[in-house]
Amino acid sequence: MTLAARSLLIPTAVSAALILSACASTSPAEEDAAVQEGSAAQADLVSVSDPWVKAAAADDGMTAAFGILTNEGEAEALIVAASADDVSDMVELHEVVSGDDGNMVMREKDSGFPVPAGSEHELSPGADHIMIMGLAQDLEPGAEVTVTLEFEDGSTHEFTAPVKDFEGANENYDGDHGDSDDDHEGH
Repeated sequence: MTLAARSLLIPTAVSAALILSACASTSPAEEDAAVQEGSAAQADLVSVSDPWVKAAAADDGMTAAFGILTNEGEAEALIVAASADDVSDMVELHEVVSGDDGNMVMREKDSGFPVPAGSEHELSPGADHIMIMGLAQDLEPGAEVTVTLEFEDGSTHEFTAPVKDFEGANENYDGDHGDSDDDHEGH
């Protein structure tokens, strides 16, 4: 092969290799979609049964949502946040623990609510719950509250909970939360 023929072949071969490699490569978004295609979003695997919200007056300032979270998936799901936009713009995930003085106190649970694979995580008075603060309206028995759960993978799950009367779960609020150390009796 002559030198002139080789000089024409090299750019052609390089161009063909570049075109083929461009066709074979995937963008980061395509790679993410391929990974997610094989696994369902956490929100699609978790259901909420027996949800309810404690009745409260707007003057009380806060209430809580409860229920049973069930994970039908094969991997743990982690709820990292919640919202209830129709009734409040401040919702937190809370736990109840023994305080320094031995009394039960509630505090924000920064690590979220893990829902083990093939298992349940109960939200109940005196334990883990979704705290709805800064109520924009009274929540009367029989009303409904829409709550949206946000999962670690960014997916969301919405459920509707009826409002019910409930007396109990008279924990104090952990004094380290914000600038409030009020007693939030009944929440």
